[in-house]
Amino acid sequence: MIEFGIVGRLLWCLVFGAVLTAPFLWVGPAQAQQPAFAIKATEIRVEGSQRIEAETVRSYVSIRKGDPITPKGMDDALKKLFATGLFADVIVSQQGTAIVIRVVENPIVNRIAFEGNKRMTNEVLRDEVRLRPRVVYTRSRVQSDVQRLIDVYRRSGRFSATVEPKVIQLPQNRVDLVFEVKEGPITEISHINFVGNSRFGDSKLRDIIRTKESIWYRFLTSEDNYDPDRLTFDRELLRRFYLSKGFADFRVVSAVAELAPNREGFFITFTIEEGERYRFGKIDVVAPIQDLGAEQLRQHVTAKEGDWYNSDLVEDVIGKLTDAVGTLGFAFVDIRPQVDRNRKAKKINITFRVQEGPRVFVDRINIKGNARTIDPVIRREMPLVEGDAYNTSTLRRAQRRIRNLGFFQKVEVTNAPGSAPDKTVVNVTVSERSTGEISFGAGFSSTVGVLGDIGIRERNLLGRGQDLSLKLKLSAASSDIDLKFTEPYFMDRRLRAGVDFFRTSRDMSSESSFERASFGGGLRLGYEISDKVSQFWNYEISRDEVTDVDLGASLAIKEQEGTSVKSLIGQELLYDALDSRVDPTEGFLARYNIDLAGLGGGVKFVRNKVKAIKYFPIADQVTLSISGNAGLIIGLGQDTRIIDRFFLGGASLRGFTNFGVGPRDTVTDDAVGGRWVYGGSLQTTFPMGLPNELGIRGHVFGDIGSSGNSDTDAGTIRDTKSLRAAMGIGISWKSPFGPIVIDMSTPLLKEDFDETESLRFDFGARF
Repeated sequence: MIEFGIVGRLLWCLVFGAVLTAPFLWVGPAQAQQPAFAIKATEIRVEGSQRIEAETVRSYVSIRKGDPITPKGMDDALKKLFATGLFADVIVSQQGTAIVIRVVENPIVNRIAFEGNKRMTNEVLRDEVRLRPRVVYTRSRVQSDVQRLIDVYRRSGRFSATVEPKVIQLPQNRVDLVFEVKEGPITEISHINFVGNSRFGDSKLRDIIRTKESIWYRFLTSEDNYDPDRLTFDRELLRRFYLSKGFADFRVVSAVAELAPNREGFFITFTIEEGERYRFGKIDVVAPIQDLGAEQLRQHVTAKEGDWYNSDLVEDVIGKLTDAVGTLGFAFVDIRPQVDRNRKAKKINITFRVQEGPRVFVDRINIKGNARTIDPVIRREMPLVEGDAYNTSTLRRAQRRIRNLGFFQKVEVTNAPGSAPDKTVVNVTVSERSTGEISFGAGFSSTVGVLGDIGIRERNLLGRGQDLSLKLKLSAASSDIDLKFTEPYFMDRRLRAGVDFFRTSRDMSSESSFERASFGGGLRLGYEISDKVSQFWNYEISRDEVTDVDLGASLAIKEQEGTSVKSLIGQELLYDALDSRVDPTEGFLARYNIDLAGLGGGVKFVRNKVKAIKYFPIADQVTLSISGNAGLIIGLGQDTRIIDRFFLGGASLRGFTNFGVGPRDTVTDDAVGGRWVYGGSLQTTFPMGLPNELGIRGHVFGDIGSSGNSDTDAGTIRDTKSLRAAMGIGISWKSPFGPIVIDMSTPLLKEDFDETESLRFDFGARF
């Protein structure tokens, strides 16, 4: 037997004890997260719940009966219960072998009300908030709704608006939520500044952007209210403007809006870098495609070397080249302008490279957002259909044509991968706008006196793109009723067809001692021959009356008293190359009309009219216009009627009264009209030194014209056929109430029997 010392016996005891306890200290992988002797839950008890069932509370936590009770498990249960948003407070604790969950439920919203709102209706505000009656109330949801309401007011220009939520406690853990609103005044644009501009003045740039300074007459618009989105759009408008004027290096450094300390106005500052102005350098077309020659494409390049660079013109050339190449049978092309900027010479050389593009076809076309407008109205404006060759130029043209309909606030045309690598899906997303119009008007004219009108129009009838309008116009000397219906795609072709019904009357007793009235209808048909040339055809049948002829009227007028029926077919050929139809400053417009009456009815004649006008920009905001017109009517086997002849004066020859020039009965002083007429005008329009946004401009003009051959044998008719001329000055104002024009003129060449006027003004208001 071996003897152990004291130290030996101690070591032996330690080894023997470790061997005995090792099985109990080992924790397997499945038990690594639990204490060796964890207490198991025998009960999950819920306290404090009122509306929510205890079993529902238990379902939110992962602890079940028989599970070990651990701090991590209770912490997870606490987080999950708070995450439901149903409880204002939660306590999870252990009592012996039981888990106790004490909850304080969030109240339920009973009613939501708004106080202090005058500019915004309750319905508008209620649509913005996310809380609703019978929904759980939480502070985070209330704060989120407060921010939404403030954003609504900011979008309407009221940046000083405040919203304070008030909670009214009710029995059964319910609350009434009241949003107290202080709307405050509209936060207007106090001033707009530009920093870094030297080529264009501040007033010119203010005309370019959509944001406007607050002035008293802008009460009908909201463009003088601060809008961050509009400010972003203004940056793009400035960029487009400068690029169209040749400033290829232009950039907007910053656009800063500073709120005044009183929170009632913004000071906006655009900091820009204009850079140098460039001209077009060498312009060429390269087409490295077999059987496609560059020479046949160069004729479509309208940009010329030496002209000021214009980015809009470059885009226009790309579109024309794409169309030309497609016409030649090359559908899959990609035309990209290669720009070589010569900063030293201040020229930009451009090479339009026509390359073969990927052979991609349109898989399908999806149209979204058109709740009212039917799909065919949008599809017919797209120059491609399913199965056509796809190219980006066609896509841009489609977007432009859909936008030009005027039915949509927003139009986006994009593409996405299709069902195969060589197919693409075209997505058209639109946001509809109101297309119905009702207008009321009032005004005064030195020609017809006090006047008023009312109009009702629907430009997208039943979502089919059809145009229906009814206009009624009344004045002291005339009345007009006009009903028009237009189908823009007659027989599914690009033919504008329409039908008209009208009833007009005119008191001409002061000019020619009679009254006239017409009742009838007509048909119209128009189509585009090219981008600038259009042709229109019309047929009209009317019942015309010449009545209430004065006893002392001219014999030439008494002979025509009575009723006649006119059946007329006419055409108009229009050439329009103006830069703007609303406010042209450059370009040319010409129209030729010919009417043939006699296809039935008792009136027979041929009438020709031609008119042309050319605009020249001679300086910044200064425009010169030259216009001319002529007309000739020939009776077919009969004399022409007075109501079909030409009258000159008033707006057609300033310095003379309406009907003041032409053949006249010198005894009765009645104008009898002429079988021919011609006229011309030279006018220069210029700014008045006032802010351009006021819309006030001045003009200097000179008018000439004459009319002759009364087609009557009355011996008292004087018909000298001599030239008349006048010159004068005027002012025009595009007011919020409508255009106002005042002209002061002096006749230079006239006959002693002509009727003249030195002041002429027109005022019209539309609401």
